[in-house]
Amino acid sequence: MADYSALQQAVISGKVAQVKELTQQALNEGRNPQEVLDQGLIPAMDIVGEKFSCHEFYIPEMLIAARAMQAGIGLLKPLLVQAGSKPRGKVVIGTVKGDLHDIGKNLVALMLQGSGFEVVDLGADVKPERFVDAVKTNQPHFIMMSALLTTTMLAMKDTVEALKAANLRSQVKVAVGGAPVTQRFCEEIGADFYSANATGAVTKAKELLPA
Repeated sequence: MADYSALQQAVISGKVAQVKELTQQALNEGRNPQEVLDQGLIPAMDIVGEKFSCHEFYIPEMLIAARAMQAGIGLLKPLLVQAGSKPRGKVVIGTVKGDLHDIGKNLVALMLQGSGFEVVDLGADVKPERFVDAVKTNQPHFIMMSALLTTTMLAMKDTVEALKAANLRSQVKVAVGGAPVTQRFCEEIGADFYSANATGAVTKAKELLPA
């Protein structure tokens, strides 16, 4: 079995150039792109997630590692698409209407990609109708919404209601997160799950994926 420890360490340390070099080296040696992703990049981000959960890493370290991981994925993605590799699942993600904060949302998106999900990132200030349109177009397993302001949290409820009105609610699981959001709020608006951090969001998404 190939040794990906150097690649994993480069991701964990956030060394973009080294990640690119080691990923390319693995491909030049004839390694399968899916194997490089599954045994090199994804386990590295799992370790980063664990370090975050244990307070060994904080958001800056996670973002640096996630960007390094993205450098590797950038090389692998065209080859994976060419080979017809299927993503683990599909997620539509965005910060809700009226809210321009996107660091937390970006981190979740990066962590999801690092775990093998296809991510459709709608950006910030996303109206309920755009989430609805994205579900129609992309047919994702999950919608993930972020809010950093108490004043914009209600847009999450509006989005859940818009999904119901469009008869799409049963087709997609809805996740919510962000500083003011709580488990209780999640339940009140009829969302499927809440996570306080990026690692938790990815873990729950993996658990809830259909077999």
